[in-house]
Amino acid sequence: MKPGKTGFTRVAHAFGYSLQGINAAWKHEASFRQEIWMAAVLLPLAVWLATSHIELILLVASVFWVIIAELINSSVEAVVDRTGSEVHELSGRAKDIGSAVVLFSLILLALVWGIIACHRFF
Repeated sequence: MKPGKTGFTRVAHAFGYSLQGINAAWKHEASFRQEIWMAAVLLPLAVWLATSHIELILLVASVFWVIIAELINSSVEAVVDRTGSEVHELSGRAKDIGSAVVLFSLILLALVWGIIACHRFF
């Protein structure tokens, strides 16, 4: 175990670092801002659309998964960009794979919302 903060102090600092990460994503990542706005629209709609607690959990979780995927993708891009500006196959691969994570999370969101909407209206 590495030395450092423990107990509540560690938790408080970790929370602060998380808030810094959210702030950095908001400031530097247009896609993150778009997905937060999407969540602001979809989360209230989820409460209206869901006909059970399970449906509500699926709808909400699919929205949060998009945001989580975007945060992971943005962090990978930041690390790759920090290491240098030269074109490298592995750097491109890392960024492309991060982008694929976001794509699959958006596909999951569309599937979950589509299936639940079809169940409700048809």
